[in-house]
Amino acid sequence: MSSPLIIATLAAGLSGFSPPAVDLPSMVVTVDGDCSAAAAQVVADTGGELLSAQPTSDGKCVVTVLIPGNGGRPKKVTVRVPM
Repeated sequence: MSSPLIIATLAAGLSGFSPPAVDLPSMVVTVDGDCSAAAAQVVADTGGELLSAQPTSDGKCVVTVLIPGNGGRPKKVTVRVPM
C-alpha cells in the first residue's frame, strides 16, 4: 500500500507545483579578508605544500605547510602571518 504522503508529493511534482523558497540561516562566516595571499607567500618561502590556512580574529592567518624532508618524513610547520 502506498503512503498518502508519497502520492501527494508525486501528484504535486507532476502538476508543476513548486514549494515556496525557505530562507535558511547561512552557515558561512564572513571575514574582513582571506588568507590566500598569505598562504601563497608561505608556500613560496618554504617550498612546502599547503595543508591549511585559517583567518584569525586579530587579522592574521594561521598557515600550515608540509616541508619535504631528505628522504624522510616531511616536516609540518605552522606560522602566523598578517593577512
